[in-house]
This record gives sequence, C-alpha cells and structure tokens, in this order.
Amino acid sequence: MFDQEENLFEGVEELKTPSNTDTSVKDVVASEAPSMLSPEWHDYAMTLFQEDELMNGHPLVNGLRRVSELVLGPMTFSGPTWVKPTDRDDHHGRATVIFTIEFANGLKCSEVADSWEGNTDDMFCAFAVAIASTRAEARALRKVLKIKGVAAEELTKKDTAKIVRDLSKQNNSSGGEYEDSGRMSDAQYNFIDVKCKQLNVNGGKLFKDKFQVDNNRKISKKVASDIIDVLNDYQRDRSGIPSELKGYNPEWRG
Repeated sequence: MFDQEENLFEGVEELKTPSNTDTSVKDVVASEAPSMLSPEWHDYAMTLFQEDELMNGHPLVNGLRRVSELVLGPMTFSGPTWVKPTDRDDHHGRATVIFTIEFANGLKCSEVADSWEGNTDDMFCAFAVAIASTRAEARALRKVLKIKGVAAEELTKKDTAKIVRDLSKQNNSSGGEYEDSGRMSDAQYNFIDVKCKQLNVNGGKLFKDKFQVDNNRKISKKVASDIIDVLNDYQRDRSGIPSELKGYNPEWRG
C-alpha cells in the first residue's frame, strides 16, 4: 500500500509557467481596496508608495504624482496658476504659489503654499518660488488622495513658531526687552494670514471664537504668539480643526 502511495505522482509532469507569461507585479489598485471615504483609506493608500517615495514616513511629491494617477487616472494639467515671488523689500524672502491639478475624470484641485527663511531649510531658501510651488503641488495631491499628515517637502528642521516670535521681539522690542503686552507685529499678522489660507481657516472666527478677541492690531503679541502655536498644531493634525473655523475668508483682516 505504501509503495502505491509513493508512486502516486509518478509520471506527472511538473507544472511550468509558459515563457511568454508576464509574472511581474502589476502596479494596480486592488479591487478589494477600501473606499476613499472610509477610515481605512489612509493606511491603505500609504501602502501604494514605494520605499524610495517616502522620507521618514512622509510621502515625497514624486510618489504623490505616481500614486494619484494610479488611483485617479491620468492627469491632464499640473502647474502653478498664481505666483507671488519674493518682494524686493521682503528681507525674509517669502514666495507664495497656488498650484492646480486636473484629472481626465474631471477632478480638479488647487492649493496654496509659501516658502520663506523661517519655514525652509537654509540650503533651499534661495529657491523660495520653486519650494513654494512644490509644497503647493504636494498639498493638492494629498488633498485629492485624501492622505493625512504632510508631505516631506512641506517640512523643515526649523522651529518656525520660535522664529516668528524672535522676529517679533526684534521689531517690537523696547529698551532691548520683549514685551508680551505690545501689539501684534506685522510679521505675526502676515504669518497668521498665510497659515489661515493654507489650512482653510477663517481668521476672524479663530480670533473671536477661540481667543475671544477682535482681529485688529490691538491684539497683544502674546495672544498672536498663542494663535500661531494653535495654527501650527492644526498643520500637524488637520483633524483637530473645528468645523466652525473652516472656510478661509481673505477679508478677515479688515
């Protein structure tokens, strides 16, 4: 009996794959992928990135481009639609760019980002417009892909909040001392406006609802500094932005 079992597969040829069969891994989205509206989507979407398309867990813009077309189909337009280069009198070298992407399926998205010496690593500060454009593109791609967090190009090793506070000290110091009770500086005001635009936050509501102050120049530097800290927290985790604060209004500055 055992001899018969040992000879059971005798004469059966080994199954072979035809030489003309493509056995490479296909770069496609699995049919069982979760809905883009489901809580599981972010974790699934991150598995679509290759190792060299991530930096410390943050997607690079080149990876965002590839994955966005993988998920949403071919892109028909991608480029800056509004550019504000650095002003001659702007010693901090701030550039702001609005970047727009469009897909063949009709999906369209625009995002804004800025770059200046306070939020850009020193080796890239000379390329403020290019950095702002890349960041705005990354933000638009993240939005259409519904990916949480930020792209690698949006990050900096600098403590931007501290830099803004230090600039405020330089511009508004009295006798070499920093006075928290002094009025909010132009640097703080402009920084808050840019962050509100980036995060789609209504600056007027943020001032009034969260800090119980009016959005005018009588706000102290201390309150402005606290508002900047809150906006930086929102940038790190957008899920923490209250729904009643959403909706950027360019007229909030009065």
